[in-house]
Amino acid sequence: MNGLSTISDAKSRDSLTIAGERVVCDQRGVLFFPDISLLAVSDLHLEKGSSFARRGAFLPPYDTAATLARLQQVVADHDPRVVVSLGDSFHDGAGAERLPGMFRQQVEALAAGRDWFWIAGNHDPDAPAGLPGESVRELQIGALSFRHEPSATVVEGEIAGHLHPCARIVQRGRSVRRRCFASDGHRIIMPAFGSFTGSLNVLDRAYTAMFRWERFFAYMLGRDRVFPIARTLLRPG
Repeated sequence: MNGLSTISDAKSRDSLTIAGERVVCDQRGVLFFPDISLLAVSDLHLEKGSSFARRGAFLPPYDTAATLARLQQVVADHDPRVVVSLGDSFHDGAGAERLPGMFRQQVEALAAGRDWFWIAGNHDPDAPAGLPGESVRELQIGALSFRHEPSATVVEGEIAGHLHPCARIVQRGRSVRRRCFASDGHRIIMPAFGSFTGSLNVLDRAYTAMFRWERFFAYMLGRDRVFPIARTLLRPG
């Protein structure tokens, strides 16, 4: 069972407007702006497994394959003209160099015929070696501002990642914790897309000054749709 389907006072909704731009919150953890044909994804953390292995901590070496397979599907479904990867696309600065040839070809195929932007992250501040696309610190498109780390206070039109937001609710005695889009209608903080990524509850103090909380919703990722959950229903943990 989905765990969110029994929520009676939160209707299903997958779209909202940020800085005048219509945006669809895809339940797989990406944003799509249909009027400008732009897909945003955040915190892929590709080659995290190999990064840990270099330090003697061995994780199953399947994270890049799983993450790229999911990314390939959402790109195929939305067929965007522009793709923006919001930083920490690789788990460390040498991640792109370690990318196996078959995965490099996947990225090249995904970027072919599209404008592809790599936003610099704290894990990968430099351009990914030998991959197509343009590397930038931030990207401004109309009233929208794409960056990795969210500004400390409310910024109209900002789309950011970095914090890996999640939300938890308790419904009929059952606790449900899911990744989410965090938004008050002015800005969005995106969930991490990478297969081996953790998450930080939106009630953590790191988010305190970032939103107008009376308008805040956590758009929790369900199996087939997103569920907007009001601040009053959220629980820590």
